[in-house]
Amino acid sequence: MISFKAATGLALGYALTMSAALAGELVINSDQSDPAPKKAMETLLEGFKAAHPDVTIKWNNFDHEGYKSAIRNFLTADAPDVVSWYSGNRMAPFVKAGLFEDVTDLWTENKLDDQLKSAVKSMEIDGKKWGIPYSYYQWGIYYRKDIFAEQGITPPKNWAELVAACEKIKAAGMTPFAIGTKALWPTGGWFDYLNLRVNGYEFHMDLTAGKVPYTDPKVKAVFEKWAELVKPGYFLENHAAIDWQDAIPQFVQGKAPMYLMGNFAVAAMKDGGLKEEQIGFLQFPEITAGIPMAEDAPTESFHIPSGAKNKEDARKFLAYLATPEAQTKMNEVLGQLPVNNQSAKSNDPFLKAGFDMLANAYALAQFYDRDAPAEMAKVGMEGFQQFMVKPDNVDAILERLEKARGRIYK
Repeated sequence: MISFKAATGLALGYALTMSAALAGELVINSDQSDPAPKKAMETLLEGFKAAHPDVTIKWNNFDHEGYKSAIRNFLTADAPDVVSWYSGNRMAPFVKAGLFEDVTDLWTENKLDDQLKSAVKSMEIDGKKWGIPYSYYQWGIYYRKDIFAEQGITPPKNWAELVAACEKIKAAGMTPFAIGTKALWPTGGWFDYLNLRVNGYEFHMDLTAGKVPYTDPKVKAVFEKWAELVKPGYFLENHAAIDWQDAIPQFVQGKAPMYLMGNFAVAAMKDGGLKEEQIGFLQFPEITAGIPMAEDAPTESFHIPSGAKNKEDARKFLAYLATPEAQTKMNEVLGQLPVNNQSAKSNDPFLKAGFDMLANAYALAQFYDRDAPAEMAKVGMEGFQQFMVKPDNVDAILERLEKARGRIYK
C-alpha cells in the first residue's frame, strides 16, 4: 500500500504528525509537488513496491518553499525514514549536526563507487557517504551550429580557442554570449565554471564553504579571466536588465550565438523556432592545463535521517533508488539525467551529450547558490553582476564579498 499526503509549509504541524511511523511502515518526506517530479516519484514508489510488496509506504509531499523551512524541524523533532535533499555543501550542515545517517555500507555492498562515480565527491564528507544521488542535469555552452559553420569556427576545447572564437564572432557583427543577469543566478554559472577551470574543484568547494578569502589571489585570477570576455564586449550589453529567458531571442535570431546555461534552456530555444540540428552543446573549455574537469550539475538525492525509526526498509529504498533501472525510469519522466552510469541513455542528443560528459566528470559542483549559503550566494551574485557591468571595480567588489564571508560563516 502507498498512501500519499500533500504537505505544505502552512500545514507544518499536520505534516509532522503524519511522519510518525507505524511498525513496518516506511515514511518518506520530499518536495516533489511539481507535475513531472511528482509523477517521477510515483513511478519510483510503484517500482519499489513491486520489488518489496511487504513494505507499506507513507509519502508526505511538500511544496518547495515549505520543505526548506520544514526539514530541519522534522529531522530533529519526529524524523521520517527517508528525506529528499541535495548533495555537496547543501547536505553538509545536516551531516555535521548528526542528522543524516552514514550509508557508506550501501555504497560498498552495491558497488556504487563505480556506478555513481561522478557523484562520489559530492556525496562524501569525512570519507563517508551520506545519501544516494539519482538525478542531475548538465550545464555547458549551447551554441549555434549553423553560425559556427558559416564562420568557420570549431567548437573550442581550451581558453585560447574560446577567446579566438569570441573575437571572430564579434568581428562578424554579433555578440558572442547571450546572458540575462537580472535575476542574478546566471552569473553564478559563469563564476562556477571559471573557478572550476582556473583553480579546480577542491578550491571551489573550499571557497563556497567559507574556508578561502574572496581576496585570495586565486580568486582574483578568476576575475582576470572573466575580464577577458567582459571588457571586449563579449556579453549582451543590457544583460543586467533582462532575465535569462529574455536573452533567448538573441540566441535564436543569431545575434548572440553562444549561451552558458543549464539543459532546461533547450526547450526555450526550440520554442523560439530553432531546429535541433541548429543547436550544439560543448563542455566548458579547459583553462588551467591539467586541472581535472569538474562540472556544474545540480544533483537531487535521498537520505536517511539518523532519527529514522525504520532504517532497515529505508536502506532497501535507497538501494533500489541507486539501481540503473529505477534511475532510468525516473529520469525519463523528469527529462533529466540518471546519475548511475549503467542507466539507459536517452535518445535526446543534448541529454546524451550531458550523460557522457557527466558520467566521466572528475566531480560535480551543485551551482553557486546551492554550494554557498543563501545569504552569501545573494551577496556573491550581486557582486558578479556588478563586475560584469563595471569590471574595473573588481577590487572593491572582492573586498565587499570578503566582508560578507567574515560575517556569514561564523
